[in-house]
Amino acid sequence: RRAQSSPNHQPNPRSASSIGEPTGGDPLTMLPLSLLRAASGSPMLVELKGGDTYNGRLVNCDGWMNLNLRDVVCTSADGEKFWRMRECYVRGSSVKYVRLPDDVLDRVPEDDGRHRGTSG
Repeated sequence: RRAQSSPNHQPNPRSASSIGEPTGGDPLTMLPLSLLRAASGSPMLVELKGGDTYNGRLVNCDGWMNLNLRDVVCTSADGEKFWRMRECYVRGSSVKYVRLPDDVLDRVPEDDGRHRGTSG
């Protein structure tokens, strides 16, 4: 964990949209790909399962939540090392948490939530 984080740290859901581990009935966890696609060009924070964080602008994402970021600052899990990268690729299976600006919610198409595999 980063030195500034506490074990009980919880992100403030009112300060930004986030995608991560399910939090009950939170509607944002229901449409992660739609939300990410709407966030193209937006700044975002990505935390990996190993604890490293990537702050940059989303270039694009695919169906496996693989992310292409540009103008990235990477911070090591212990918070002691920083790297600046022009661009990077983040494998979706390594993502623990994503944080996006609130205005991304306004860009998600309204009909994206209709087809959720409900039967008859």
